[in-house]
Amino acid sequence: MGRNHPPVGIISALSQELMAVASETAGKVVELAGMRFFVGHLGDVPTVFVECGVGKVNAAIAATLLAQHFGVSALAFTGVAGGLDPALEVGDVVVARKLVQHDYGALVGGEIRTYQPGAFPLPEVDATHGYYLEAALEARLAAAIKGITLPVLELPGLAPRTPRLLMGTVITGDSFLNCEVTRKRFFSTYDAQAIEMEGAAIAQVGERFGLPSLVIRSLSDLAGEESHTDIGAFLPHAAENAAIVLRALLPEL
Repeated sequence: MGRNHPPVGIISALSQELMAVASETAGKVVELAGMRFFVGHLGDVPTVFVECGVGKVNAAIAATLLAQHFGVSALAFTGVAGGLDPALEVGDVVVARKLVQHDYGALVGGEIRTYQPGAFPLPEVDATHGYYLEAALEARLAAAIKGITLPVLELPGLAPRTPRLLMGTVITGDSFLNCEVTRKRFFSTYDAQAIEMEGAAIAQVGERFGLPSLVIRSLSDLAGEESHTDIGAFLPHAAENAAIVLRALLPEL
């Protein structure tokens, strides 16, 4: 990918997430819909960066503007998430091969039955759901991941360790998860590694515009009863890990 290639749109919800990568570039600033879009480069890759704010609607607005106004060739999200898989720890990074909007569907028997966004959530309608990486892109990303080693993470109260990097399932919804009971239920229901509030909305926009969507999430907390305090303590470290992976994978888009 050269500097004359159409740019990649890079989205983050929070300033700490975006500055882990956007601080490396300087360029034109465009203000649209109350968001500031920074036009520049990340390495040799032309990019447009934006901090969209938290939640699916904000993410979808940003992704749509990147597609329509800036003509991006792909969408990428870099940031943090809550961990669902008990095998993972703070600082581990998940590259989404599947994204699910867990809060779209029908409430049945006290729980939500998830449908693909846009499908009428009725019993006779197919409830198959999820946004997937295109097979060739997934293969390229999987090969590139093998060459990435994240730096040893040294955090207060935690033993030094080298974070894991893997591909997996990430679920998206408009609620911050601060509940151990729901964490266990979501892991059992979706076999997902992480939960966040933007990724699958970006994938929905990407599908509409025919754009690949790369979502990279580093765990800032484990989505349980302490997640509200853990995210504040560990967010900068997790955001940097996600940014390291983004820099390495961006050329594969």
